[in-house]
Amino acid sequence: MGMKGTAFLAIWHDIAEGQHGEFIEWHTREHMPERLSIPGFKTGKRLHTPEATRHVYGTIYAAENVEVFRSPAYLERLNNPTPWTTAVAPSFQNFLRVACDRVAHAGTGDGGTMATIRFDFTDAYAGTTIRAKAQALVDDVLALKGVCAVHLGLARSEVSSVRTRETELRQAMSEKGFDAVLLVEGSYRSGLEAALSDVQRLALATGALKDPNCLVYETAYSITSDDMRA
Repeated sequence: MGMKGTAFLAIWHDIAEGQHGEFIEWHTREHMPERLSIPGFKTGKRLHTPEATRHVYGTIYAAENVEVFRSPAYLERLNNPTPWTTAVAPSFQNFLRVACDRVAHAGTGDGGTMATIRFDFTDAYAGTTIRAKAQALVDDVLALKGVCAVHLGLARSEVSSVRTRETELRQAMSEKGFDAVLLVEGSYRSGLEAALSDVQRLALATGALKDPNCLVYETAYSITSDDMRA
């Protein structure tokens, strides 16, 4: 499958105690298929790390471009949630959702494990710096043992911060945002985890990124727009 397009929407959150089973059924049977039916959405992955103390769940939606994440078709769904969505959304906790331009990637296919590493910029010029160094960074990360694919995204918070009916269904949250995120995929968890110190070292060595926030997830479910057309 692999991630397609030039943008992705990255989501992290928790679910209220006792609501995990309902969330998983809704997310698998209705929510992700609904999203992958929207024009421009290409692939979707649900991530899960049950041992984490925060952000146990993650979702990555890849799209043709970042404008898909504020397109009329997407906003129509966000402003007209289904009855099942209306019932499940209040169980979300610690919710963070950010649209990103995918400025560089390396590798092919999908790993069964994904590390999400969020960064802040070091200064006002860091965006320009990291764009210039982006491809070299992901190529260097891909060369590490245990890594099979890498994606570097730069946050476009103005795209994903539009308030909608779905926003209102979730309790008010104020999760810290980020400027850049590395999505690093591995074919086995122990190998990817062993590579993470070097991944972060390479990212910090660009001089543009600081304060890494890393979580390692298993891919729990994936779906594509081709699946929906079939």
